Amino acid sequence: MTEGSVAGTATKKRLLAPDFARGSMLLMIVLSNTAIFLYGGTHERSANFSEPTTAADSVTQFLMIALLDVRSYPLFAFLVGYGLVQALNGRLARGASNSEAHTVIRSRNRWLLLFGFVHAALLLGSEVLAAYGIIGLVLCSLFLGGSERRLRGGIILGVTLLSLVFVLAVATLVTLLVVDPSGPAMATRPDEFGGLNGSGEENYLASMVVRLMSWVSLLFINAFGVVLPTAMLIGFWAARHRVIEEPERHRRLLRNTALFGIPLGLAGSLPAALHHVGAFEVAPFYGLSSAAFGGMVWTSGLAQGLGYAALFVLISTRLERRGRPPVVITSVAALGKRSLSGYLTHSIIMAPMLSAWGLGLGGWFTNSTMALYAIALWLFTVVIAALMERRGAQGPFERLLRHLTSRKTPARTTVEV
Repeated sequence: MTEGSVAGTATKKRLLAPDFARGSMLLMIVLSNTAIFLYGGTHERSANFSEPTTAADSVTQFLMIALLDVRSYPLFAFLVGYGLVQALNGRLARGASNSEAHTVIRSRNRWLLLFGFVHAALLLGSEVLAAYGIIGLVLCSLFLGGSERRLRGGIILGVTLLSLVFVLAVATLVTLLVVDPSGPAMATRPDEFGGLNGSGEENYLASMVVRLMSWVSLLFINAFGVVLPTAMLIGFWAARHRVIEEPERHRRLLRNTALFGIPLGLAGSLPAALHHVGAFEVAPFYGLSSAAFGGMVWTSGLAQGLGYAALFVLISTRLERRGRPPVVITSVAALGKRSLSGYLTHSIIMAPMLSAWGLGLGGWFTNSTMALYAIALWLFTVVIAALMERRGAQGPFERLLRHLTSRKTPARTTVEV
């Protein structure tokens, strides 16, 4: 997940912006993953969230739907795509042939797929590493090193498909708003989402079966659901034009992406968030309302994720211009530099502490207390990463991935993201 790490072991100047974005994004991911570890409540209104017990729970659920759901993974997919181009260019700059460089990239994506399978089986059914690996294998073969015209065509196709689904979802929701809210509804399955990670299973092997079944379905949705592949292609394009390396030259693009992307994303997620907390009612009509809300949230996640990425680049660039960035920013960036290790460490700590087969804290926490737990865990990894940065220590999983995908090429100074 630290894309530039694939490039090799040459002396490099790292950019603050992508590392800061990755480190901040890990907070969004760990917060998003908290819902699948809550198994003590009921799911009468939503398959994704248990019934709130306090006002703090309601506020937490509202913010998670509006700001996090299907927002962090497009952001990371963008950074993955950006890093893949940088890794390829870094290999070529150090003397590797085009074939050798592409072989290393393919190897890395295959290893990510294996990492994801192990991660899902042991700890987290909603993991996304494998999806990035699959998307990377497909898109790199079709677009990495290809023509600008083909790349733009792929991006336009993805954005067009998402726009059409978004419009269809909005039209469906508007139609349902004028239908009798007491209309027919699909039978609810209160425990549907609570079983996604097998967190309520006291038998670890039984929880593993649940996780792998969930992982297969989510892998298909994430890998072929248009949002993440399109975000990765946009990352390819942005890397070709050095958007992060030369933010001053692309300031207008970054500012407009943040100014328009985040509100557009909110336009897709706020209706679902408001409906969830009871601000308005809509006819369920055989589950069409859930499909409409889900379609709006899913398709608008790309815009908001890209808006977050642009915002992180603008913030870090402005701080760098002022001189040495604050220690808080550099500490978050240190975690982003070790994002694969941070992502897996969160699961390694959360799963045994929260699941019924472990300490079972997920049966006691509510959404708000679980969010506090996630923030504390993220801060812990930020501190550890900052200490590792001071010692010049690599993340253990970054080191492992680099070892597995390494090839000997002449060393050369490059810029790493």
